[in-house]
Amino acid sequence: MNPTALIAEDEPLLAQALQAELARAWPELQVLGIAGDGESAAAQALALQPDVLLFDIRMPGQSGIEAAAQLADEWPPGRPFPALAFITAYDQYAVQAFETQAVDYVLKPVQPQRLAKSVAKIKDVLSRRAAGSGDFEATLGQLRHLLGALPAASVAPSSPSSPHESLKVLQVSVGNSIRMVPVDEVLYFEAADKYLRVLTASHEYLIRTPLKELLPQLDAQRFWQVHRGTVVRAEAIEAVNRDEAGKLHLSLRGRSERLAVSRLYAHLFKAM
Repeated sequence: MNPTALIAEDEPLLAQALQAELARAWPELQVLGIAGDGESAAAQALALQPDVLLFDIRMPGQSGIEAAAQLADEWPPGRPFPALAFITAYDQYAVQAFETQAVDYVLKPVQPQRLAKSVAKIKDVLSRRAAGSGDFEATLGQLRHLLGALPAASVAPSSPSSPHESLKVLQVSVGNSIRMVPVDEVLYFEAADKYLRVLTASHEYLIRTPLKELLPQLDAQRFWQVHRGTVVRAEAIEAVNRDEAGKLHLSLRGRSERLAVSRLYAHLFKAM
């Protein structure tokens, strides 16, 4: 059967140009669809299960990297994960991140010679996976690195970020007042629509700072991202349990709820 692909690109003209160039560089490839944002890309990929994903890193809502990370977490067991390539305008930070992790990328506007190289790499990945040598854990590691290397994922920084001290106190609006909440009291943060939930042992607060903006301000040794929308204070974790499907869940000291751990971050929890 001919290989299949899904393109995620929010600019229709660029998506059409990429599809046209792909038809010339790889006539056997069947493009199953074009998604215009990250959420649609992840949903279509789960429904269509293509062999190849070509995701723009900069899209409305979820970036291509965030969409690929969500997809990796929800991908059905036993099905080979698609070969990944990211679409990007030339940017030294994005390109360096991709090359460091051996993740392929397609530059826009599309350049036929560069695309031909990408096609050759993707074909090699597919042939190795067909031979049974695919490594899903390696893909998870690549995505983890990219999420960290490109803060906000959709927009690479224009200059390296400067060192800063970890956040100590959160300023939280409560009615007509502002409450100062020590970060040491926070058990976990959870993204919720346009807000970020801040959970302590006895209170819940809402702030408007997105998780991806708050995360670099937290001490990475103390606050662990365990899901794309959840960050937990490590000292608050009481136990890690595995369910019948093999998925991990956390129990916290001072809270009754259990928190899911995504595949991307399951590597954090291994017995010493």
